[in-house]
Amino acid sequence: MRLSPALAAGIFDLDGVLTRTARVHAAAWKQVFDALLARQQPPQPPFDAGRDYLEHVDGKPRLDGARDFLAARGIALPAGDEGDAPGLQSLRALGALKNQAFHQVLARDGVEADPAAAALLRALRDGGRRTAVVSSSRNARAVLDAAGLAPLLDTVVDGRDAARQGLRGKPAPDLFVEAARRLGVAPARGFVVEDARSGVAAARSGGFGLVVGMAGRGAAQAEALRVHGADLVCQELSELTVVNDPCPPALEHLDEIAARLGRGRPAIFLDYDGTLTPIVDRPQDALLDPPMREVLGALAARVPLAVVSGRDLGDVRDRVGVASAYYAGSHGFDIAGPNGERHQHPQAQARTAALDAAQAMLQARLFKVQGALVERKTFSLAVHDRLVADADLARVREAVAAAQVANKGLRVQEGKRVHDFQPDLPWHKGHAVRWLMEAIGGRAAQPGGGQTGSAGAAAGGAARTERLVPLYIGDDVTDEDAFETLAADGVTVAVLDAPRPTAAQYRLGSADEVRQLLNALAGRLAPGADEG
Repeated sequence: MRLSPALAAGIFDLDGVLTRTARVHAAAWKQVFDALLARQQPPQPPFDAGRDYLEHVDGKPRLDGARDFLAARGIALPAGDEGDAPGLQSLRALGALKNQAFHQVLARDGVEADPAAAALLRALRDGGRRTAVVSSSRNARAVLDAAGLAPLLDTVVDGRDAARQGLRGKPAPDLFVEAARRLGVAPARGFVVEDARSGVAAARSGGFGLVVGMAGRGAAQAEALRVHGADLVCQELSELTVVNDPCPPALEHLDEIAARLGRGRPAIFLDYDGTLTPIVDRPQDALLDPPMREVLGALAARVPLAVVSGRDLGDVRDRVGVASAYYAGSHGFDIAGPNGERHQHPQAQARTAALDAAQAMLQARLFKVQGALVERKTFSLAVHDRLVADADLARVREAVAAAQVANKGLRVQEGKRVHDFQPDLPWHKGHAVRWLMEAIGGRAAQPGGGQTGSAGAAAGGAARTERLVPLYIGDDVTDEDAFETLAADGVTVAVLDAPRPTAAQYRLGSADEVRQLLNALAGRLAPGADEG
């Protein structure tokens, strides 16, 4: 499984993931529990260092694990005091005795690091990603030092930190969330690797972008980890490989993308030109082919789907032709829901006079420039120069600059052989996607301020409050706003016909590859997932 740079930090459990100390802990607990079980009347069967350890103790804080195992045997001990001497009279005494036994076993048997651990941590750090260990053990730092892994970690959150900061142990997410906070990464931008069921459950409830379960060779354990929330399950740490390409191919990371989208209710947002259709010389020739329309229809029947385009809203809606989709035209200033609802940015309406004036000025200056095309939309204006001879490109740039200076309240964004005039307002495709996400959930504010009473109707008439996970695919400069806006909690994909800097997390090479990705995702979604 490939770990792409879309996930900016890796948080690892210690025992059973980076090191093989689980058997040391299990042996220490067996020594302590067997002494206590032998004192019961009648004496109870010994502690099973395999089954009992995994079922009741693994991954939990020391006292919680002891309490849970003893409860399973019908034994109750008082909690005791922090300073209880090692013994069998209380949970804290048991914990102190276990700590003694652990160091005895550790001194006798040493620490074995997973053979792939150091290389994996080093590759992550070489790619600019931060790393942490989370462990309920109070001996985590000593184990990491002995294993030689401490220099490859940015932080460690262990049982001592939990006691000092009042952090709840697994399956509560506190330890993982604290590690993410120390790394300066939102949980949704990090991945967790865990072998304990309680640890997997903790990472899942903490909202991490990807949870990887390490199951070893046990099929039953693999299934248990999935049940507890693992997105993906591996047998060996060596199965995890690091991709340090800052924008890796999306088609090579389908499992990762699908797992991230599966953390909530997927919502898909797509640019049109250069994304759903190839870039063409004349905008009117950008027609959606039947296979692409078919996959869009299949997706729209399963999850919320929106097309966010620089084209006029009516134009892009007619070209896509999927009635149940959402549409945002003029770079997001003009939005429509599937029930015919319409939401126009109120402040943008005041800039239409400036767009009218810019349009007249550009048409007057460019009508003799062969190949220049001035295309007006409701809330934007595009000057296309794809068909302009190289010798005349300077005239186009001069006309664009003059129109911008003469018409206050407009901004110009440079795209692929296009100059886009838009209202100079704090609104772009990223804002439009956020607004649409709230509209889908029935909680949308009117673009630019105010509330809309019809947002719930635009979203299909039902107020939904579940977490949406957006997938945004686009190809041009205006799409970079959406990539940046969705960086923390979404999946972003740039369609690149040539290498260039991008804020997107993954890349595709063509509209055909976009169709392949969407088709693969449609096949993983249950039919009718967006109905009702």
